[in-house]
Amino acid sequence: MTSGPSNPTAGSIDISLPIEGMTCASCVGRVEAALRKVQGVEQVAVNLATERADVKAAAGTSRQSLVQAIEKVGFDVPATTVELSIGGMSCASCVSRVEAALRKVDGVQEVSVNLATERAHIRGVADTAALAAAVEAAGYDVRPVGAASAADMQETDARKDAEREELKRDLLLAVVLALPVFVLEMGSHLVPGMHELVDRTIGMQASWYIQFILTTLVLIFPGRRFYQKGLPLLLGLAPDMNSLVAVGTLAAYGYSVVATFIPSLLPSGTVNVYYEAAAVIVALILLGRFLEARAKGRTSAAIRRLVGLQPRTARVRRPQGVEEVPLAEVRAGDVVEVRPGERIPVDGEVLEGSSYVDESMISGEPVPVVKAAGAQVVGGTVNQRGSFSFRATAVGSDTVLSQIIRMVEQAQGSKLPIQALVDQVTRWFVPAVMAAALVTFLIWLVWGPSPALTYALVNAVAVLIIACPCAMGLATPTSIMVGTGRAAEMGVLFRKGDALQRLRDARVVAVDKTGTLTEGRPVLTDLEVTEGFERDDVLALLAAVESRSEHPIAQALVRAAQEKGLPLSEASDFESITGYGVRARVQDRRVDVGADRYMQRLGQDVSGLASVARRLAQEGKSPLYAAIDGRLACIVAVADPIKSTTPQAIKALHALGLKVAMVSGDNQRTAQAIARQLGIDEVFAEVLPDGKVGIVRQLRQEHGVVAFVGDGINDAPALAESDVGIAIGTGTDIAIEAADVVLMSGSLQGVPTAVALSRATIGNIRQNLFWAFVYNTALIPVAAGALYPVWGTLLSPIFAAGAMAMSSVFVLGNALRLRGFQPPHAPTQ
Repeated sequence: MTSGPSNPTAGSIDISLPIEGMTCASCVGRVEAALRKVQGVEQVAVNLATERADVKAAAGTSRQSLVQAIEKVGFDVPATTVELSIGGMSCASCVSRVEAALRKVDGVQEVSVNLATERAHIRGVADTAALAAAVEAAGYDVRPVGAASAADMQETDARKDAEREELKRDLLLAVVLALPVFVLEMGSHLVPGMHELVDRTIGMQASWYIQFILTTLVLIFPGRRFYQKGLPLLLGLAPDMNSLVAVGTLAAYGYSVVATFIPSLLPSGTVNVYYEAAAVIVALILLGRFLEARAKGRTSAAIRRLVGLQPRTARVRRPQGVEEVPLAEVRAGDVVEVRPGERIPVDGEVLEGSSYVDESMISGEPVPVVKAAGAQVVGGTVNQRGSFSFRATAVGSDTVLSQIIRMVEQAQGSKLPIQALVDQVTRWFVPAVMAAALVTFLIWLVWGPSPALTYALVNAVAVLIIACPCAMGLATPTSIMVGTGRAAEMGVLFRKGDALQRLRDARVVAVDKTGTLTEGRPVLTDLEVTEGFERDDVLALLAAVESRSEHPIAQALVRAAQEKGLPLSEASDFESITGYGVRARVQDRRVDVGADRYMQRLGQDVSGLASVARRLAQEGKSPLYAAIDGRLACIVAVADPIKSTTPQAIKALHALGLKVAMVSGDNQRTAQAIARQLGIDEVFAEVLPDGKVGIVRQLRQEHGVVAFVGDGINDAPALAESDVGIAIGTGTDIAIEAADVVLMSGSLQGVPTAVALSRATIGNIRQNLFWAFVYNTALIPVAAGALYPVWGTLLSPIFAAGAMAMSSVFVLGNALRLRGFQPPHAPTQ
């Protein structure tokens, strides 16, 4: 470890960087030397054990220049992902502003800000403190967040509840104060005799004074949030929705104050007050915000339910006995005890005892699974009636449940390609609306009827108030949140949010046969014995011979005998005859097992079993024969059975208009037989592992967007090559890492569910965007007075505020409909 000057200047900054690729002390020396050459660097300390460089440098030293210096000498500074919770965002313009502020931070590579989750995902080498400072400088609250936990979720919920309560309090206060203003002013216009009554009792001027006091209270207390946030941003030439509300209400309020106290400043015939517009606008927009906050709480219900599956404590064996400890204190290797009805706290392997466990939260399958010694259990699943103990193998953020939560959060926080257009529009939306309001004011002031100033003010305020960037900002992320959350509840995890959009466009689904369409391990499917032999006796003898073999067919015969509880005797004189079969002696009986050519070599006539052999061949099975003590005893077939859920899944995919292709390493006859059984459209047989990528490319060229479904290590390249990779969750970690979508159950039924849900979610997003864009493009001209020359119709600012408030609520309500999504079912014949 070396250092530069020992007296760093005042105003120095500390920068810490992770480094990959250092293997020895000379590597440390090279990195330190490279860093010391960077202008502004004062001290350098590189640690080989922690693989970090700690740099003290002059203020303003570029973090990126340090990264480039390290990379120049052959080492890497890995990009990391930082997640920040952003407070105070109210519309799509806020999202654009936060993203722009974060992109300016040195070392940032990618930024994605989500209005619905109120989170920012930043990838790169930027310092978290610098990112937080950039967000705060843009005018928003910020705090770093880690992986979701029950405690974090409780803290978030408490903060959201407090925000909702504050909104509710402000809303009620605004309604109480604004209602008399509305009655005094609008009642005078709408209710016959009301004007005379007010004039006769308290007087019109006194009425204006009362309205002034009540409206001032509305703007100072419930409405202060709009001015605290909107006006500074407006002065900084970066207006948002709060700025629109602030300008609109202050314009109506300011005009009314002049009319009330110094009416001589206004032209004759224009002395009117619009206190009710300012007060009621604040009340209506607070109503919209309150309904929006409640709806947002429901969009994140899926994550909340997942986090709620984590128990708070675990019963762990300690030297002094069994102790109940907080979940955070459980370590890998601890022995945990589980009682009937309890949630399993962490992942592990059963040591003793047995029970049935409800794993529906993982697989979506309702049937409990038996667990005994050696079985794997997953944290968050529910034990049924038995008791058992298990050794913890994964704890904390390494558990399956934590990984599921992380995947769902990442998918919910991602942006779809469809969002790009929205971002471009919203970046200029608020300035464009303010310009439109100014143009509206000038047009009415110059060409409007008398009193022109009044018409100009009312219509300009209506334009400012009716514009709703919120609806555009919420249109995509809320649908993604609800859609991916509903998918997780059904055992479908979208690891990447953009897979939602790509899967919707899929035209063909390519499916790896083994372990996806089938169970993935051979089982005994047929055993026909000849006259004079008992089935169980023959199976016991065959299993005894095959127990000496490692071949999958041999293991299937042994498993079949074990499952029936048949005793396996010791086999002697075992001999494998290459290309023919095996022979051995069991209980002094000679047993020969092999193909038909082996039987012919032994002089056995297999023609009596020809009809059975033909049937097996049509089903894609390769028959074997057995002779016992020189007599033909049976014909036997072993196959990898089709999963019970596969036929319905294939039918459901066809019902969705998708082609289904099967990729198999089996011979053509076997593959075609399975394809006939399932109604598969295209078959690729005798495919080597490295040939699957070529098939994906061929299918893309012939059909378009390809989804590939697999479960093994050899499927990973095809999963990565396909437009959407779908991994069976019971498969290997490598396959899951290469996939875009993970089916937590072993059932192929998750594929049509994922496709149908992606279509429903993208359809929902399109509905929301259509509403948001049509609402704004249609009603802003109406608010500006476009209908006045034809029908003499103008839109009151109060109605404009109501429409704007309901616009966001409509988008959220529409997104919440996805919570009722049901998986597709195969059509009944």
